[in-house]
Amino acid sequence: MLARRMRAQRLSHPAKNVTDLLKSVFALQAQDMSAARLAARARGVRSLDGPLVRTWAMRGTLHLLHEDDLWVVNLLGPTFIAAGRRRREQLGLTDELCERALPALREVLTEPLERAEIVNRLAEVGITLDPKSQAPAHLLAFAANSGVLCRGLDDTYRLLRIDCEPRGVDELWRRYRRAYGPATPDDFAGWSGLPKRQLKDLPDVEGEPAEPDGTVRMLGHFDTYLLGYRDRSAALAPEHAPLVQTGGGFLTPHVVVDGRVVAVWRRDGAQIAVHPFGALPDIADEVADLGRFLDLDARLTWV
Repeated sequence: MLARRMRAQRLSHPAKNVTDLLKSVFALQAQDMSAARLAARARGVRSLDGPLVRTWAMRGTLHLLHEDDLWVVNLLGPTFIAAGRRRREQLGLTDELCERALPALREVLTEPLERAEIVNRLAEVGITLDPKSQAPAHLLAFAANSGVLCRGLDDTYRLLRIDCEPRGVDELWRRYRRAYGPATPDDFAGWSGLPKRQLKDLPDVEGEPAEPDGTVRMLGHFDTYLLGYRDRSAALAPEHAPLVQTGGGFLTPHVVVDGRVVAVWRRDGAQIAVHPFGALPDIADEVADLGRFLDLDARLTWV
């Protein structure tokens, strides 16, 4: 099972380029772009150049998507808009204000802008927000879930155009199973953020067969390999989980061998410090590749 998951995630079967990668894994977690680049490296991709969009998708969190897969924003957006309504109201973001803000954002986002610049421009057209509150962040999330804007690969926001055919939950399930299978509907609910009532009678989807081959990968923060499952016990032993899952959805960088998490690691300059949970195979080649990717003379140390 873990070998099949490694293959599905392109960890034992590297992708040719970022388009090939996202065709397989569907999306990369992208609230931290340095972590997203490490995730791509572990899957054979050195550059994130291509037809990519960084926006809020699964679980209402930032992901890198291929532009052809932006249909997922229209599919998932209403769920997260509804979930965030109470908090928006607490911040003074009424439904009426939010609806007025959408055309205003289309008017003021004539170029990529940082959040503070957007707040200033919205004030000029009658949408006033407290820049010291959480209101700007929640309004921009509402706009993103409405398909109006997205994030750049930097700290700017920009208008979004979704130019693809609508698709349903069955298609997202099919893509999820291709990227994470074998997996369960419960795992899918945890990954997507969709309520279970929408996930009845999902069709079965077969994954590709695979055998363990000794693949070693050093994965970074928020890597999708573990984030794809509600139940992670097959890959991450419960006694080691607190070293990897440190709270708030945060995943410490970790080493995976044949699909099992066998160590955590951290970088301090050129020094790569690895804390193994037990005996490890030779990881020198993977450390060296990580060093080449980061353009440093990586030195492996043990903790």
